[in-house]
Amino acid sequence: MCYVLRSPAGRAVRAAAAMDRNAKENHAAYPGRAAKVANPIGDAPRRVPVSQHSAQSRLLASGVPARVLCPANFAQRVPAQAQKPVLSTQKLSNNQTTQQLRPKPPQQATVRPQAASKSSEKPAQAAAPAKDPEAESTSKQKSEETAKKKTEETKKKSEETKKRQWSLDDFEIGRPLGKGKFGNVYLAREKQSKFILALKVLFKTQLEEAGVEHQLRREVEIQSHLRHPNILRLYGYFHDVTRVYLILEHAPRGEVYKELQRLTKFDEQRTATYITELADALSYCHSKRVIHRDIKPENLLLGSNGELKIADFGWSVHAPSSRRTTLCGTLDYLPPEMIEGRTHDEKVDIWSLGVLCYEFLVGKPPFETQTYQETYRAISRVEFKFPPFVTEGARDLISKLLKHNPFHRLPLKDVLLHPWITANSTKTPTSRKSDGAAPSKT
Repeated sequence: MCYVLRSPAGRAVRAAAAMDRNAKENHAAYPGRAAKVANPIGDAPRRVPVSQHSAQSRLLASGVPARVLCPANFAQRVPAQAQKPVLSTQKLSNNQTTQQLRPKPPQQATVRPQAASKSSEKPAQAAAPAKDPEAESTSKQKSEETAKKKTEETKKKSEETKKRQWSLDDFEIGRPLGKGKFGNVYLAREKQSKFILALKVLFKTQLEEAGVEHQLRREVEIQSHLRHPNILRLYGYFHDVTRVYLILEHAPRGEVYKELQRLTKFDEQRTATYITELADALSYCHSKRVIHRDIKPENLLLGSNGELKIADFGWSVHAPSSRRTTLCGTLDYLPPEMIEGRTHDEKVDIWSLGVLCYEFLVGKPPFETQTYQETYRAISRVEFKFPPFVTEGARDLISKLLKHNPFHRLPLKDVLLHPWITANSTKTPTSRKSDGAAPSKT
């Protein structure tokens, strides 16, 4: 028996019995007090009501500082391990009421969020704010309305083009105005509007035999898009089984060539006026990257007021590359670069302008000879002579236009400002009319 009591198990039994005796004595001496409970974290004893034991133990176990009220009814943070014994039950009840009145902070505020990975951050950054569904619906409605308008406009245009498909029955054919290589030109009148125009009739068989169908398509495409007072308008076209019809502006005074034959030559005032109108029209064509390449008196017409109009864009070309190698046009008006087989650009029209100015004043081209070979040689060497009656101002302008090097030729804008032109021309170019209100720079 003594062996059992001296062992560690016996010592534990004696300690438990002593604790039971102490508890009974304390209970008998102070029956109103609550039983002492060992602090689960610290060694200091504390008194807690039975109803608050579970909540306080959870707060102490979590290690978060407990928030309690001081005797001065003031909030204080007390560390969990150095916590003093809990106040009386009355104070705790007051604490409970204040805690109930105060809203409990959300748990997310006390918990720190973990560092998100890169993959989780990307969609959060890319997430756009929520759009207003009403704004989206209105934008969709607007887009649908614009699409409907576009479709309606295209339908209207297609219907108008169907309505504007001309035929020979829409016109009253009058007298012939001229004859060409592939057909004739007639004076005509549209039956409904009584509009006077010129109808150019071309035969398909002749066009196919000459292989110039593409040339006709190019002429229609280019001339129909040009809008200038000194360029003949092309209103439209239609065709039947055997012929192609071009609806053109009527030039009542006919060709410049016939007028030149009738008068043999023009005076300086008329020549300068024609050169002004022609240079202005060519400048407009070049701004649209169009090269005429066949400027000559036969392709120039006169309007009702005697104004010059460029016609016959058969050899013209829309040249985005600005460099061509095709040999075309009339021999007397060909520049050296085309005769020598070199590439050419819009400066071929400047050369033709100089040839035309010479022919207007003299009555014949500057390089006209008995044979083609001599004409080629004269053009390549730029060999020509002025008659004695040609004035110095006209000689200066023509000499500056007829340069072998295309880059040395006088630009069209400088042609319009040449002293001989400004002194003799009776017309002001359209470009200068638009800039008339602007003050001149000195």
